[in-house]
Amino acid sequence: MKQKGDSLRTRRQAERWKRKFERQRELSRQLNAAASDILRSRNFISTKGCIQHGDMTVNQHCLNVAKLSIAISDKLHIRCQKEEMIRGALLHDYFLYDWHVGDARKPHNLHGFYHPGIALKNASREYDLTARERDIIEKHMWPLTLTKLPRCREAWIVTTADKWCSLLETVHYVHGHGRAEVEEPDYFSEAHRTLRPRRERRRIRAAKKR
Repeated sequence: MKQKGDSLRTRRQAERWKRKFERQRELSRQLNAAASDILRSRNFISTKGCIQHGDMTVNQHCLNVAKLSIAISDKLHIRCQKEEMIRGALLHDYFLYDWHVGDARKPHNLHGFYHPGIALKNASREYDLTARERDIIEKHMWPLTLTKLPRCREAWIVTTADKWCSLLETVHYVHGHGRAEVEEPDYFSEAHRTLRPRRERRRIRAAKKR
């Protein structure tokens, strides 16, 4: 009898793992269908070299947020522009630097406040963003950024998914694989230029005029 019970539990566990695997495969299929250009880009791949929370990279965090956003919209039957939601979720942390590593030229003490704007500038350089995608990227840190209130349901979904993923990653409930060795982005992050002291920016402009 005990052997029969153990066999039943094993089959049920196997079925659960099978359903979970099929669900993850379907989520990955939707991501590839909506944003294969982003997923294969050198700059997005470079985010595997930057830690986000705990031992989770920015790359995996963005994938987690995109997948959870799909799950939320499906579970709650929220009508939305799914492709724009996915692309916005993948690009919401497109700041292209490791905010744990700072120096006098790149102080990241206020990273939580200013990185949505940097991510938006970087993403706008590479992609023709829609209004929804821009709203997702720029507003995903609300309510920390009080004046940046999400204006579309896609942005609200991604904002919710980002908060939940960040919590699980920060308390190490969900683990990543740590920083990977990857190529540098094609260009320096906007953070390098935006955060330079005003005196240094004036010096650089003066040097260019000579």
